[in-house]
Amino acid sequence: MQVIETVREMRSCRAALDGSVGLVPTMGFLHEGHLSLVRTASAECDHVVVSIFVNPTQFGADEDLGSYPRDTDRDLRLLADRHVRAVFAPTLEEMYPPGDVGVFVDPGLTAKLLEGAARPGHFRGVATVVAKLFNIVQPESAYFGRKDAQQLVVIRTFADALKFPVRVVGLPIVREPDGLAMSSRNVYLTADERRAAPTVHRALQAAAHLFELGERRADRLRAKVAEVLAAESMILPEYVSVANPGTLHELECVGDEGALLSLAARLGRARLIDNVTLGDPDWDE
Repeated sequence: MQVIETVREMRSCRAALDGSVGLVPTMGFLHEGHLSLVRTASAECDHVVVSIFVNPTQFGADEDLGSYPRDTDRDLRLLADRHVRAVFAPTLEEMYPPGDVGVFVDPGLTAKLLEGAARPGHFRGVATVVAKLFNIVQPESAYFGRKDAQQLVVIRTFADALKFPVRVVGLPIVREPDGLAMSSRNVYLTADERRAAPTVHRALQAAAHLFELGERRADRLRAKVAEVLAAESMILPEYVSVANPGTLHELECVGDEGALLSLAARLGRARLIDNVTLGDPDWDE
């Protein structure tokens, strides 16, 4: 496994690879969710490249860029013996050189909703760094987790619009045994907060069960989520959404295309996001 820090070295490494390349973009502090992406990439591609880069342009001024968990040595140990050809771990100066003229990718309308409304500029930073990684690594496929469901939609949308020859693959959420979606930021949770955190997934499951019983009105599904969350006083919801899985526009009623049921909530220092699908949306579209 080669550890690469410069764009020039990464391009040289890529040029020497025969066969298909799968990219797993990460911000490090890896967990089983990331490793599940690596396993799928390894099964589908001849070579796997994992990127580790905490991208400053996707953090807001009051967000946790400075305290975001980092442990590159631990990450490299986790990736050893997992058929990873290269780890691309560039410095800030490699990705945003001094004197950078500030060119960004506009990720389009889907980036202005939900997380985009709560975190202005976030998806512009995400789209920009992913476009850089696509250009540097030149993968045939790139692998992302569905926990960040809107991110998956945004990346697919801009990659298609800008004609990147990359298949953007979304893979299922990996959860703890009690249902909490795995996230690098879960380390922010205190013991009491960690005990409360599975309520987020239980709230989504309660609404999904209501859907299975025949409820199609989006306001009633959102209300069920809010009802379950309200039982845990430590959880402060930011939004609950029942949206079209492709456009992310809010629905009044869930139709044949299904829906993405998602939420964001504060729990102490942590901001938790999670989602489930209602019906059978085609995540490969």
